[in-house]
Amino acid sequence: MTQQLPPAPEMIDWGFAVKVGSRIAGDGPQVSRESAAATVAELREGARRSTDLVREFTGLDAPDDTAPVLVVDRPGWVQANADGFRTVLAPIIDQLSAKRPPSGLALSVGSKVTGAEVGSLLGFLSSRVLGQFDPFHDPHGRLLLVAPNIVHVEQAIDADPRDFRLWVCLHEETHRVQFTAVPWMRGHLFSEIGAIADTIDSTELVETGLQRVVEALRGGNRGSLMDVLGSPAQREIVDRVTGVMSLLEGHADVVMDGVGPTVIPSVARIRASFDQRRQGVGTLDRLLRRLLGLDAKMAQYRDGARFVRHVVDTAGMEQFNAVWEGPANLPTTAEIHDPDAWLRRVL
Repeated sequence: MTQQLPPAPEMIDWGFAVKVGSRIAGDGPQVSRESAAATVAELREGARRSTDLVREFTGLDAPDDTAPVLVVDRPGWVQANADGFRTVLAPIIDQLSAKRPPSGLALSVGSKVTGAEVGSLLGFLSSRVLGQFDPFHDPHGRLLLVAPNIVHVEQAIDADPRDFRLWVCLHEETHRVQFTAVPWMRGHLFSEIGAIADTIDSTELVETGLQRVVEALRGGNRGSLMDVLGSPAQREIVDRVTGVMSLLEGHADVVMDGVGPTVIPSVARIRASFDQRRQGVGTLDRLLRRLLGLDAKMAQYRDGARFVRHVVDTAGMEQFNAVWEGPANLPTTAEIHDPDAWLRRVL
């Protein structure tokens, strides 16, 4: 009988990361049990209602009962994102460690240290993120709405709770529709991350590359992994990832601003107040930007909305939806800045 070997120890102690992150996260605003239950019910209803609103505005038809909608607290968000980080980083870490795998005490201590760093990052961000779509959760992804943070922000900006909750749901539900109505998008994004891992083949970069991963997770100022692994092939992948991230975020903003005024009476006031304190996009996206050196390219996320608006104003929503037909139709970063170039190439 063949003896089954135990699984290889990981370079990041994900369980420890969740413990650290959950401790740092805290509970959020104190509300009664009844109020908490009402908030959860209203967010679920807002997400359900948003599906039809997004479909009517965009023409994208997401199948029912695919990616679930989860209303979570901060520790629940930390756990979900630790799972997402683990999935996103796996191909890169596997490649970086394959030629010189750490072992023994060095691995045990190092995985705890890196786990603490990841957990600290998750704990810090867990009090700021309102919602996100996690495309890497099997089999179709999942939508997370962080109830205590939504309550905290609506109180801080003195927003009408019902209006603000629907406004958040519209933005996040658009991301859920993007990935479920366009089923190839999920695999495409993950394959791009795997493609970066496949380009890592130089032994002398292993130690430096691993350090870059840790620095990216820590949010330090030593640059990104791409500063070291910046071959032409890798830069090309970064360009593609930047283009698709710009598209997804810009499209969600356009949908939110297009649908909002028809169903949310106080949307103008909410948008003005929220923009003053906007913390950016989801944590997985933050990780990708740090890891791939995209932090300096945040303007391209705003440009994503300008790209979508220009194409829709010029050609209409039906023609714009050609962007979802396959990876070849996704805009490059150059086309995000020059939407007419995309129109000439694709339409």
